Amino acid sequence: MDEKNIAQGSFIETYVEPGILMLKFQNDMSRKQQYNRKIDRTYLQLHFCTKGGAKFIFNQGNYALDVPAEQSLLLFNTQIDLPLQCELQPGSWMISLVMSIKKFHSLFSRQAEQIPFLSEEFREKKYYTQEAITPAIAVVLSQLMNQNIHPNISDLYLKGKVYELIALCFNRVDPGVEEQCPFLVDEENVKRIRKAKEIILERMAEPPTLQELSEEIGLSLKKLKEGFKQIYGDSVYSFLFDYKMETARKMLESNQYNVNEVGLRVGYSTSSHFIAAFKKKYGTTPKKYLMAQSQ
Repeated sequence: MDEKNIAQGSFIETYVEPGILMLKFQNDMSRKQQYNRKIDRTYLQLHFCTKGGAKFIFNQGNYALDVPAEQSLLLFNTQIDLPLQCELQPGSWMISLVMSIKKFHSLFSRQAEQIPFLSEEFREKKYYTQEAITPAIAVVLSQLMNQNIHPNISDLYLKGKVYELIALCFNRVDPGVEEQCPFLVDEENVKRIRKAKEIILERMAEPPTLQELSEEIGLSLKKLKEGFKQIYGDSVYSFLFDYKMETARKMLESNQYNVNEVGLRVGYSTSSHFIAAFKKKYGTTPKKYLMAQSQ
């Protein structure tokens, strides 16, 4: 496997094995980042946005598709090349698999009838689908994003996890079999942590304490902190702060609220506290930000 770093470590390409390439994107900058890569029609693409949001641009900019956090996108088209043109929002993470159709056929030759785009009907057509990332897939993506494995076994570990990810993406579990899933414990933890995220975003103006949050979702404080960091790449309150500031920015841009109203809606009792928080995030005051936008 050959690994290379591009754009100051924010983009890593890893050749897993012949026919399979993994791309790892981390935009931890305060501005959008664009990534471009040639991918021809002999490959299918699987993209997993685990944090933030991504925009895929097609047909020389004439069409764009947004993929929010916790969503996956599958692209398959044997008629035209689909070069990767992707724009990542600030604070976004994404993992992509690029796999040759020949390799994919070799993996699923006996299950071809279960996979829509391997059927005769789609042989000369395109197939795009966007789906929510399941808890089991989220666990594997987190392991791939945060892998800390001894170099002696890192190649084997990576290949195993990539194969596991592919299998889970095309898994069709029969009703009643789910309870046998070996990832059930981790899946339940992921579900609880996602619930924690929903709770803090819904109550962003008056969020619960970490202890209250851990009790509400039925997870220990330690597992809540560690799990949230692993899945979302940030602490609970740091994640909430970013969400508050993004919400505030959009509210200001709508011109429907004044600074005081925005501050109150995102949980700041005084405008001075809100202005200080906004300046910490964006490097300018809300008023100056709006003036710059209107120029």
